[in-house]
Amino acid sequence: MATTMHVSDVAELLSDGRTHFNLSPALLVEHSIRRQEAKLAANGALVGYTNRTGRSPKDKFIVKDETTERTVAWGAVNQPISTEKFDMLYERVMEHLRGRELFVQDLFCGADPEYRLPVRVVTEYAWHNLFVRQLFLRPTQEELRSHHPEFTVISAPDFKADPSRDGTQSEVFVILNFTRRTVLIGGTSYAGEMKKCIFSVMNYLLPSRNVFPMHCSANIGHNGVSALFFGLSGTGKTTLSADPSRYLIGDDEHGWSADGVFNFEGGCYAKCIKLSKKNEPQIWNALRFGCVLENVTLDPATRIPDYNDDSKTENTRAAYPVDFIENAVIPGVGGHPKNVVFLTADAFGVLPPISRLTPEQAMYHFFSGYTAKVAGTEAGVKEPSATFSTCFGSPFLPLAPKVYAEMLGRRLREHQAQCWLVNTGWQGGPYGVGRRMDIPYTRAMVDAAVEGELIHEQFEIEPTFGFSIPKQCPGVPPQVLNPRNAWPDKAAYDKAAEDLRRRFAENIEKFDAPPEVKAAGPKAQK
Repeated sequence: MATTMHVSDVAELLSDGRTHFNLSPALLVEHSIRRQEAKLAANGALVGYTNRTGRSPKDKFIVKDETTERTVAWGAVNQPISTEKFDMLYERVMEHLRGRELFVQDLFCGADPEYRLPVRVVTEYAWHNLFVRQLFLRPTQEELRSHHPEFTVISAPDFKADPSRDGTQSEVFVILNFTRRTVLIGGTSYAGEMKKCIFSVMNYLLPSRNVFPMHCSANIGHNGVSALFFGLSGTGKTTLSADPSRYLIGDDEHGWSADGVFNFEGGCYAKCIKLSKKNEPQIWNALRFGCVLENVTLDPATRIPDYNDDSKTENTRAAYPVDFIENAVIPGVGGHPKNVVFLTADAFGVLPPISRLTPEQAMYHFFSGYTAKVAGTEAGVKEPSATFSTCFGSPFLPLAPKVYAEMLGRRLREHQAQCWLVNTGWQGGPYGVGRRMDIPYTRAMVDAAVEGELIHEQFEIEPTFGFSIPKQCPGVPPQVLNPRNAWPDKAAYDKAAEDLRRRFAENIEKFDAPPEVKAAGPKAQK
């Protein structure tokens, strides 16, 4: 991959001698405190606060040019912006940053050297630089000497776009330019944008190299066999992969090549709202010096984090190196997985706690990428809402969904991997009526699946969704396993199941899915 002038010389162009290169965590913490950008928590973590508390998908663009015109799936997710608009905005960002104190990290994305992408991240904030250092792969001193970035991320939170002039939706922008191999971020201090833009880059580059890029976590059992965990935010992807009885490869982004799976990152990005030492001991213990907490409330006197406080946002986050997890796999590579787990938090309360899927059902639910969001703080809103995010990562997919879904289907068949759908949401009724699945029960079901025990149990077919449901599972009461049995009002369950089935059916029609995949979806009951 050839670099351009804008990749190799960007830091020198901006610096005027005030750019810091590849600083250690301790030095970045010192700079963050000196610059009054962040606070130090009692557990040693650095705490930053952001003007936006999540990603801004409506403010993300891809430059439409000869490189991308016929390859990107243009639409609401992949919004086009012209080369001319990008160039003008780029020059204004350069002028904004010129002469300022800046921080640069040279890093890798991809633990497999065959497919890794050398990246450079230039940030206005020191705590942002610590964030990317801990989340991407950190080169050795020897690797740094030969590091030639093939993509550059420039983060300028204090620069705000002018929509009427710049062609953006708001003062916030995240723009990917695949020809100039540059990402421009401005107007937002939410650190997750820097991580996810490179994930989008990998989702664009790797399929042509026969590598399946995945929004999933991964771990390895004591038998040496890998497992994957797909899921949207809040479904338990990080929590369930950080299992003390297994070895963690990574918690969020991976590739599946002809040789096996590999982590894109060198760190973890965990949600920490309502984090508890009892239920998530590995994550709890990782929140120490070198970790970056985002929007977590601190006691003003003791600086002790309050993980239950959602006054700023429910999307409180922790970023830390993967080796802060005791049983992490370094480097983050593993063999071909034998179990693939789809995680959903079904707030309608009708999906089984765990189901066995055929390859066609797996592709159907990969196209769907279903979870449900519960009601927010708006008065009078009590009903959950269905959310469909293609391939469990729609905002990060520059190519057509069919590309990724077909790669999943091929690999499941090639490596005889079993796919499971796990509901970490509600049971016995919808949100507000039923209860959330207990994490210990979910862990027991997932452990039985990925360790190869559950496959030997007897299964029954759930009629509406066509899932195979186990009749028994070690460590789980049998009455928990069939969702209809958990509802006191069976007619109410049937009505809710039909409602969700209809939503699935409407959603799948958006995609160019093969006929056998569409046929594997839920069926209306007479």
